[in-house]
Amino acid sequence: MDERNSLLKSASKTRQSTVAHAAILVVLASVCGCLSGPQPGTQRYGASAIQVPENQRDMVWERAVAVLNNFHFMVARESKLEGVIETQYRAGSNLLEPWNPDSVGYANRLESTVQSIRRKVTINFQNSDVGLVTVSVRVDKEIEDVPGLAANYEGGATFSDAQPLQRDLNQVIGQSGPSRWLPRGNDPALEAEITRQIQFAVIR
Repeated sequence: MDERNSLLKSASKTRQSTVAHAAILVVLASVCGCLSGPQPGTQRYGASAIQVPENQRDMVWERAVAVLNNFHFMVARESKLEGVIETQYRAGSNLLEPWNPDSVGYANRLESTVQSIRRKVTINFQNSDVGLVTVSVRVDKEIEDVPGLAANYEGGATFSDAQPLQRDLNQVIGQSGPSRWLPRGNDPALEAEITRQIQFAVIR
């Protein structure tokens, strides 16, 4: 009888200890989650479109071009008739280039450090309601797909084997074929930042 009571008390203490440990783990997980803050890539950004008065269209257009220049994007096409401003592709800035603002946020800058990323900005001006113009910003992002190994230094150079009878043995420095660029969707962080700076010209 005493042995049975001892076993029951031991089992009860074990259950209580397990519950206490589980409660402590839940509290620690909650505290760590609060202290760590939002994880990279989870931050919410505002909309990438604004509405401006029709009489401010030209001013906002000039402001949009100035903002693109501030982000070091070269304008490739500009048509007020079509209501579009389109830039050339620009290589993403990495962690060692903090003075270039085109990579917004740590996650995007880290991605541009470990991968070859490029972006293109398109800004559209469209008449919406009476007396209003909708200005929308889209940033297309692409990643480089390099076929085979890229030897960009003499120590990693290879010899061309496409022509086996050629005897000059000239070193081939560089990648074995042209790069391909694969779409990675849009960049909402950069879209929101460009939109915010364009909107600043309207509200100030």
